[in-house]
Amino acid sequence: MESSVEALSAVPARMIEGWNRGDAAAFVTDFADDAELVDFDGTLHKGRDTVIAFQQPLFDTVLKGSRLVRGEVSFARIVGPGVGVVHHRFGMVMAGEEEPLPSRHFLQLFVVIRQNDRWEVATLQNSRLVSLDAAMALDGQAAT
Repeated sequence: MESSVEALSAVPARMIEGWNRGDAAAFVTDFADDAELVDFDGTLHKGRDTVIAFQQPLFDTVLKGSRLVRGEVSFARIVGPGVGVVHHRFGMVMAGEEEPLPSRHFLQLFVVIRQNDRWEVATLQNSRLVSLDAAMALDGQAAT
């Protein structure tokens, strides 16, 4: 596999393909064995096998038929020898939905490392994109 920015940018697309098939192993095919995944709620999963064991039951139940859509790499850069970063935006639709709800838009930050003759995800941080208005509304609800 190439060591180019284009090769870095292809990692999120393969993750989306795995998700959309409901296949946790394919979802993390580019993860290093000791990769870390931080869910949008802050939960930390350490290790590719841990992510698979967590994700597959979700794909088989509450996330069955869900899809990641509109994946877009907004930034990819090699920042040092064998180290790169990728920003990726996407939406998630549940089974039967056509468009992501406003609360189901995300930004991912990947730190990737060049090892085993390919780019492997070392760390992936998921963040839910929430508008300032929505955040203020949530804060207002918590105050009551």
